[in-house]
Amino acid sequence: MPAHQPSIIKWCDGVPISTQFSDPYYSLENGLAEFQHVFMSGNKLPQRFGDGFHIAELGFGTGLNLLGAITAWRNSGTKGKLYYTSFEAFPLQYSQMAKAHQKFQELNRLSVELEPLWSSEFELPDLKFQLILGDARQTLPAWPFKADAWFLDGFSPAKNPELWEPILMKEVASHTNSGGSFATYTAAGFVRRGLQESGFKVERIAGFKRKRHMTIGTKT
Repeated sequence: MPAHQPSIIKWCDGVPISTQFSDPYYSLENGLAEFQHVFMSGNKLPQRFGDGFHIAELGFGTGLNLLGAITAWRNSGTKGKLYYTSFEAFPLQYSQMAKAHQKFQELNRLSVELEPLWSSEFELPDLKFQLILGDARQTLPAWPFKADAWFLDGFSPAKNPELWEPILMKEVASHTNSGGSFATYTAAGFVRRGLQESGFKVERIAGFKRKRHMTIGTKT
């Protein structure tokens, strides 16, 4: 398998849909509100923010989660630098990402600010970002760092089971600091079991909008 492959998409009311996985990149109802509910509230953020806080993510997609996270960081007034690492096997083109961001007016200025910087790695006074391209089953084991919070945001486990395999969930756990957390929109049983068996205290809570449940957890 190549290190990474470009994603092929179609559009539905301004939301990109992966043709490979037949799944939208974020909620058709409101992707930013979904991000806030699942990943920010699910990881108890921004309350836990502090200089050097490290977010890691499976599934970079449109970069919406990154934009939401740095916006929350800046709005919280946290001093220092946020670290953000994302793993992605099927990257979008920068023009596609920018088009997806247009649905969210509150992120437009930040999207424009970051657009000239998009690359595998860049650094700002308050952000250090790294995008690691390739199959996470190969790239995550080689990653030499640990995260304080994980955004598990791959496509649906039913359509993209490779990104939710128990062996990969063990890698997520081994790359999480003690007391660190994860959040994901899915409540699939095999995903919850894989994370629990890897050392997380796992909870199923109310999901976003029409999705009844989601999953959160803390490394014990």
